Amino acid sequence: MQLKTLSFSLSSPSSSSFILHSPPLSFPSISCKFRPSSFSSSRPLCVSLITISANSNDATGQQEVPTRIGFLGLGIMGSPMAQNLIKAGCNVTIWNRTKSKCDPLINLGAKYESSPMEVASSCDVTFAMLADPESAVDVACGTQGVIHGIGPGKGYVDISTVDGATSKLIGGNIKSTGALFLEAPVSGSKKPAEDGQLIFLTAGDRSLYDKVVSFLDIMGKSRFYLGDVGNGAAMKLVVNMIMGSMMATFSEGLILSEKLGLDPNVLIEVVSQGAISAPMFSTKGPSMVQALYPTAFPLKHQQKDMRLALGMAESVAQPTPIAAAANELYKVAKSRGLSDEDFSAVIEALRTKL
Repeated sequence: MQLKTLSFSLSSPSSSSFILHSPPLSFPSISCKFRPSSFSSSRPLCVSLITISANSNDATGQQEVPTRIGFLGLGIMGSPMAQNLIKAGCNVTIWNRTKSKCDPLINLGAKYESSPMEVASSCDVTFAMLADPESAVDVACGTQGVIHGIGPGKGYVDISTVDGATSKLIGGNIKSTGALFLEAPVSGSKKPAEDGQLIFLTAGDRSLYDKVVSFLDIMGKSRFYLGDVGNGAAMKLVVNMIMGSMMATFSEGLILSEKLGLDPNVLIEVVSQGAISAPMFSTKGPSMVQALYPTAFPLKHQQKDMRLALGMAESVAQPTPIAAAANELYKVAKSRGLSDEDFSAVIEALRTKL
């Protein structure tokens, strides 16, 4: 096979402390569409697009490329991510514990296998988006898990939010089969997943990262490679710890404004125009005032991430008193039956006396 490489760069006069790039790949590109629009135009971007000619015996084209993609876990996040891959023209095979959640994607053209093992066996690279560490370990290492179907020449990309120890456990088991492993938790919730605007925090085998960047670019707007396995998990937990603490404090502000006779909607507007403006506040604030919590990121998952982040902080003897206090509010909200509501429902923990 003969490879033809077309390189171009997009740049902007504005500067950034972080340069996002797609490194030149040493293998043919996948058959999915590249979406340069998914990146911020304020960051320099260098891209190598590779086309394949089938009329040559060039040995450099004989490498196996990831043309068959597996996706495990079709919840609030996994389903739109897999759907974006399918819509981009990728050959996707799916699995989910509840088979009915697979049906909409099967109708879009996805293939279905009855276990994670069978998905991994039939695919070059398998992605997994699971709800918690226990599910992530079971899907990867259980009796019908990925490790029984994966092997040399294949890769496993775990997008789940887990602690570093769990990620290392999964990675170790995957690599014992001869396969490659990459952790790639994401920053972003339901809407960014639907829009392909997630942020990937990756760590692990660099060669697998290089191989799957085109898939990450379909599902996300940016990606960071952070080195050894565990770093991606740690970064994600720090981000979610900050987010959970911010939401708890924002909830206190909304409740306090109401008690003082102020209009909380005006508070949201004031905050949106100042130095502490955040998309999360302006997006979720109005519905919080109405006591409506359409689920984009379940409260039970936010509390899980707070718990994992606090455990991580404890392991390095780092005090996190603000996050610890916020975590208690999420626990109260869970006890009041709000686990499956959006994490902004934490405000309900403050509406009555604790």
